[in-house]
Amino acid sequence: MNKLSFAPFVRRLSLGAALSAGLVMTALTPAQAAKTILNLGMSVEPTGLDPTIAAPVAIGQVTWQNVFEGLVTIDQAGKIQPQLAKSWEISPDGLTYTFKLQTGVKFHDGEAFDAASAKFSLDRARGADSVNPQKRFFASIASIDTPDAETLVLHLSAPTGSLIYWLGWPASVMVAPKTAADDKTTPIGTGPFKFTGWAKGDKVELARNADYWNKDAAAKLDKVTFRFIADPQAQAAALKSGDLDAFPEFAAPELMSSFDGDARLVTRIGNTELKVVAGMNTAKKPFDDKRVRQALMMAIDRKTVIDGAWSGLGTPIGSHYTPNDPGYQDMTGVLPYNVEKAKALLAEAGYPNGFTFTIKSPQMAYAPRSAEVMQAMLAEIGVTMNIEPTEFPAKWVQDIMKDRNFDMTIVAHAEPLDIDIYARDPYYFNYKNPAFNALMKKVQETTDPAAQNAIYGEAQKILAEDVPALYLFVMPKLGVWDKKLKGLWENEPIPSNVLSGVSWDE
Repeated sequence: MNKLSFAPFVRRLSLGAALSAGLVMTALTPAQAAKTILNLGMSVEPTGLDPTIAAPVAIGQVTWQNVFEGLVTIDQAGKIQPQLAKSWEISPDGLTYTFKLQTGVKFHDGEAFDAASAKFSLDRARGADSVNPQKRFFASIASIDTPDAETLVLHLSAPTGSLIYWLGWPASVMVAPKTAADDKTTPIGTGPFKFTGWAKGDKVELARNADYWNKDAAAKLDKVTFRFIADPQAQAAALKSGDLDAFPEFAAPELMSSFDGDARLVTRIGNTELKVVAGMNTAKKPFDDKRVRQALMMAIDRKTVIDGAWSGLGTPIGSHYTPNDPGYQDMTGVLPYNVEKAKALLAEAGYPNGFTFTIKSPQMAYAPRSAEVMQAMLAEIGVTMNIEPTEFPAKWVQDIMKDRNFDMTIVAHAEPLDIDIYARDPYYFNYKNPAFNALMKKVQETTDPAAQNAIYGEAQKILAEDVPALYLFVMPKLGVWDKKLKGLWENEPIPSNVLSGVSWDE
């Protein structure tokens, strides 16, 4: 009788019989341990552990909702829920937000969370010296009052319809005044798990917070280990051997079928916000001509890109928007695949014989794969695209985001509802459209979801026609995990590994 089948039988033995059997404790201990410990795999190791000072999504995938919490949170349906703020009111003019905070909440080192620490967190995020990756979220906060320990009042300089949603993001989590400076390496939050260690290049370990303030959402796991494994073959091997219990974002779509029929593992294909786009430097010739950009878009068969780059697992998009986003409209029909029309547009723009350019491709698997498929398609309209592998993040960030030294690049934008990046100045597309910018301003002037959805619809249409980027596909969330694991998110409205609701099935 193996240990798994023996364990239920053991529970029926009397204490005396159990002791005389002499086998019971050795049979039960592994079973008990397996039910409170989780080994979870990630492809990318975070550069630090504080999501309020750096942008890589891997930071939040380890610490958001596990170690750190916000005034509000975003649930697995993408909806805003109260968290460290139990309620809030918005004044009729949209300029005053009053939050009532939870009481009795402590950071992991025992420091109290209250209105003063909430004010500290937001002042740190919006201050002149802030390095917060989403500093723009807090730009409209003119001043902050703390009438008492459980009341936080934000005074805005202009209505900001997305503020509550933004306050749910990893970049907006609450940090403790005494320990914030060290959160990059020793994160201390209010969440259901405490940080216990980081072995660089290998793993981060968390342990259950026994003093967690929210008893209804207390962690069921005692210990979680995040293991960092970049190679997809090694990821698959670790899952199959049982070294890993779960890989919520498995990196190799071509290996998903290798888990078919596995007695222990299940696969899940869910939604993400990962928009794969080939962004162009619209300040450079020939990409400053909309007709050229439209021609390139019409030369691309998105389905073939998805088949070649991601084993057919993905959703085509025609704008910088996903089917998960509010007010989504399918824009793939605005500039559909049409080689002859693409050639005609190029000729009209003065490039009857095409042209040559370079795409800087980061090393993430989807990028070179997509670029190779696109290269063959663009050749059909006489355009030569050279592929230059570009190390990510450092070299890519320097060349594209900072120096604007590129023709085209390809990257998956992971932030939810980030269509406003095309209104940012500067941003790497160098795209400037006053009509689009006006829509992004208008959408913040209302908190009415229907009005916002209509505005987002207009914005999608502008981008679909202007094509500052070639809109390719939304990557799916490919999950592989033990059948007995319950509570992992199958969809990803925000990059995360939320573990408070995860447990092992008896």
